[in-house]
Amino acid sequence: MLQLQFLSSPVAAQTLKPKLFLNTSQKHGFDDLSPKILRLSLTRKSSKLSVKCRRSDYFEQQNFDDSASTSPTVVGALPAKFYVGHSIYKGKAALTVEPRAPEFVALDSGAFKLSREGFVLLQFAPAVGVRQYDWGRKQLFSLSVTEMGTLICLGQRESCEFFHDPFKGKGDEGKVRKILKVEPLPDGSGHFFNLSVQNKLINVDESIYIPITRAEFTVLNSAFNFLLPYLIGWHAFANSIKPDETSGVNFANARYGGDYEWSR
Repeated sequence: MLQLQFLSSPVAAQTLKPKLFLNTSQKHGFDDLSPKILRLSLTRKSSKLSVKCRRSDYFEQQNFDDSASTSPTVVGALPAKFYVGHSIYKGKAALTVEPRAPEFVALDSGAFKLSREGFVLLQFAPAVGVRQYDWGRKQLFSLSVTEMGTLICLGQRESCEFFHDPFKGKGDEGKVRKILKVEPLPDGSGHFFNLSVQNKLINVDESIYIPITRAEFTVLNSAFNFLLPYLIGWHAFANSIKPDETSGVNFANARYGGDYEWSR
């Protein structure tokens, strides 16, 4: 950037006639000249004008500021967490669907292994008024990936039923029973979701049902289709693949089922 610095009044500077002094030892004109050897000298008895050549960092500063303003803010070097859900409200009840992430455990080798698959949590709340729901009486039902697959392939006139015992294999087995029935509506416009809960531990026997239209059912199934690879942890495996490390060579780990059929 070329900057003119006047050491006298602007009026006096306008009458100056600058003279350009070049190094005449160069025979190739301006091709061999650089800003370091190019000098402009303007002299006058009553005023002085100096011309300085210096590099401007304006645009680089602008680019730096733009990149800094658009970069995400990381607090404590921890990845951001997002909580999402999808709700359906009807006259008799409300249904909220929320995904739950899979869990991994760290191995001695530094790798991670899936310890628990993710699931989708269904929350049913009964209505207590017009667009008012009692979430204090909500009932929960966790859909496994297999149960999600059953809903995805469910036909328009088909029905299914899921049974859960949260204490199966434990001392309180049989004291809490949950049955989720998904049945087609009589006119074929959707399905009924009916959750029945019998909890002998707190003396609860409740049934909550909500009609789900075909459009709403399609939205749920589309979300289930998208979530399935993430709930079984395959996204973590796919993100860990590095072409420069696996190109041309694959190593099987027999300890974790890494043996290949053709290597036997």
